[in-house]
Amino acid sequence: MTTTSEPTDRLFGALPYLLPLVYALPFGIPLLMKFPILSVIYVPLQPLIQIYSFPFAGLIIFFILYSAVVRNTNISHFIRFNALQAILIDIGLILFGLVIRLFGVGGGGLLVETLSNVAFLATLVACFYAMIQSVLGKYAELPTISQAAYAQLPY
Repeated sequence: MTTTSEPTDRLFGALPYLLPLVYALPFGIPLLMKFPILSVIYVPLQPLIQIYSFPFAGLIIFFILYSAVVRNTNISHFIRFNALQAILIDIGLILFGLVIRLFGVGGGGLLVETLSNVAFLATLVACFYAMIQSVLGKYAELPTISQAAYAQLPY
């Protein structure tokens, strides 16, 4: 896809990916307990983590991001595309959490912990990749997620 050269577009294109990073944190707690050095990633995100601790904060942020950014045609396509990709990652994590709770009843176990670690690490990789691509002014191509975002946001 094309690139953007506006520095503000690059910055605002990367910011929405902080939301799935925060939402993925509970899935990574077992891994972070085994490898505490990884928790350094979350030190700069503490204010956002505090906001997410309020009831329904994630849902409110989701609706604000979707209605004020994704559906606002006055905002550049690059920013709206990245915001929608971040929302889709968040939705994937929400659905994954529901499936884990549904099938993980009984204390978790090795399978649930392994799947949670995979979801956490996949979210970290996808978000960091997308943030780097955004800062470089490029559209991050995430399999399936990008296709869904392109389908929802035609030029």
